[in-house]
Amino acid sequence: MVVGGGGVDTVVRVGSPPVPPADAHGVGPILESPGQTGGNVALGCRALGLDVTFLDFVGDDWPGRLVRERLAAGGVPFESLISPAGTRRAVNLVDASGRRTSFYDGRDPADLRMPRDVYLPQLRRARHVHLSIVNFARFLLDDIEELGVPVSTDLHDWDGLADHHRDFALRSDLVFLSSAGSGERMASVMREILSEGRAEAVVGTAGAGGSYLLSRGGGSVPRPVPAVAPPGPVVDSNGAGDAYVCGFLYGRLSGLGLEECARLGAVAGAHACTGTGGTALIGRERLLAAQV
Repeated sequence: MVVGGGGVDTVVRVGSPPVPPADAHGVGPILESPGQTGGNVALGCRALGLDVTFLDFVGDDWPGRLVRERLAAGGVPFESLISPAGTRRAVNLVDASGRRTSFYDGRDPADLRMPRDVYLPQLRRARHVHLSIVNFARFLLDDIEELGVPVSTDLHDWDGLADHHRDFALRSDLVFLSSAGSGERMASVMREILSEGRAEAVVGTAGAGGSYLLSRGGGSVPRPVPAVAPPGPVVDSNGAGDAYVCGFLYGRLSGLGLEECARLGAVAGAHACTGTGGTALIGRERLLAAQV
C-alpha cells in the first residue's frame, strides 16, 4: 500500500546548469510525466510483481487524469480522492548528464485529511505501507502503529532539521533519505533517526556515489553499498531514488537481508536512469539477474 505523493512532472531538457538569464531559450520536446514519488513507487513495485494499491488526492483536472491513466496502464489500483487545490505539479530541468533540478508545487491544503473509511480497509489488508511525506499522510501513523503494519518512508533531501519530516523519520520502520539535503551530515542524521525513532534500518542514497546502510545493532558507521553501472546511457535521474526504494522493498518483502535489499535497490535505481521521468521500470527477472 502506497499513500500520497502522486502528481505530474513537466520535464525540460537544458544544456548545462545554470541556465543563463535570457528572455527565452530553445529546448527539445517538453514532456509531461505523470507519477512523482508516490506514483513512481507504486508503479515500480507493481512492475516487480508486487500487489500494490495507491491512495492519494489528485485534482479534478487534466494532470489528475494523466495520473489516473498512467496508474491504470501500469496495473495499479488507485483509490483517489479529489483535492480542492488540484494535482501536485513540478517542473524538472534535466541537463545533458541526466542530473535533475526540480521546482515542486506541492499545493495540498494544510487541513487536507484522508478519511479513515477510505484507508482503513486497505491498511488492514496490507503487508507493508509506504508513506510519502505529504502532510496528510502523517495522520495515518497512529492507525498504522495500532495495526502493527510495517511502514517505510522516503525523506528525500531532508537536512535533519526541518520539522515537516520528523514524524515520518521517527515513526517509520524503514527510512530512506538522500545526501542532497544533509550532505556531509548524512551519517549523523542517519544515526539520529535510528537512535531517536523506531526504525530498523536507515538507508542514505548518494546517486553515483552509491548508498549507505545503517541498521539497529549493526554499528554506528553506515555501511557503504556500491553504485551499479546503468545498463544503458543515462537519460534522466528523475525517479532513480523511487526505483531504489522499489528494489529494496521487493527484497525486504521477499525475506532478504538488508545488504541484499540495498544491492537490489542499487540495480533498480541505475536502471531508472536510462529512461525519461521515471518511465524505465525494471521487471523482476532483470532485477534478480543483474543482482547476481
